[in-house]
Amino acid sequence: MATGLSTAIILNPYNLFQPSTLLPKPPLFFTPSRCFHHSTTILQPRRRMRGFTTTVYVLMEDPKQNIQIKTEADQEEEPQNPVIPQVVSTRLAQKLARKRSERFTYLVAAVMSSFGVTSMAVLAVYYRFAWQMEGGDVPWSEMFGTFSLSVGAAVGMEFWARWAHKALWHASLWHMHESHHRPREGAFELNDVFAIINAVPAIALLSYGFLHKGLVPGLCFGAGLGITVFGMAYMFVHDGLVHRRFPVGPIANVPYFRRVAAAHQLHHSDKFNGVPYGLFLGPKEVEKVGGLEELEKEISRRRR
Repeated sequence: MATGLSTAIILNPYNLFQPSTLLPKPPLFFTPSRCFHHSTTILQPRRRMRGFTTTVYVLMEDPKQNIQIKTEADQEEEPQNPVIPQVVSTRLAQKLARKRSERFTYLVAAVMSSFGVTSMAVLAVYYRFAWQMEGGDVPWSEMFGTFSLSVGAAVGMEFWARWAHKALWHASLWHMHESHHRPREGAFELNDVFAIINAVPAIALLSYGFLHKGLVPGLCFGAGLGITVFGMAYMFVHDGLVHRRFPVGPIANVPYFRRVAAAHQLHHSDKFNGVPYGLFLGPKEVEKVGGLEELEKEISRRRR
């Protein structure tokens, strides 16, 4: 232990005849800041003697205590919990792994469903017309009605989806559609039920048209085929391109599909009170409400 001792003795002859008075403290040979941070100071009380006043100041410094104080200061400068970055990194890695798993799961489901639906639709069309032409007569009216209604049903589904989206999904069925406007947890969401609901009439119409002959069954078959085609296109553009639930390949490079994706993203941003509610004609809806500038900004943002 290093000890510093300073003593100031002040003689006062008048104390022999007068009561002793307190004198001001002598100057310190150390600074208060240094004393506070690096040393311990022990002040002994003044001893008043007749004829003179003695003030003793003892300064005691302990190197070990200095080392301990520095160590505590260094610990304060260090991170409070170095384990936190490792926990954050682990959680981030787990989140990325979960996202990749979800994308792969939905990709398998999308490919299997689209491949299965496409195969069944092609085989149904082939066998239906092969069966209809077994007698040698070509049912031109029936074939024309089938293909015409296929195109009409596919286009009509866009207007149906726009109306249902606004009047039903954002109204009485919001408790189901809300899952589509919140961060998704898992590969699927409650909103996917609407795809199954739309598939029910398509399957029914295709089945009836496949099992019966005549113009009316041909029209029913065409309607079911049009709904099926629209559903497949909706899945690839909406789920794949817009919300990126699975990769879509060259579809992402089609300029009009990029506009469709940007317009639907504006629907989720709610900048124009939910417009557009449609999908493939969404850019037209945005243009009608004066959102062309915002649409171009969204297109540029998605290209980055």
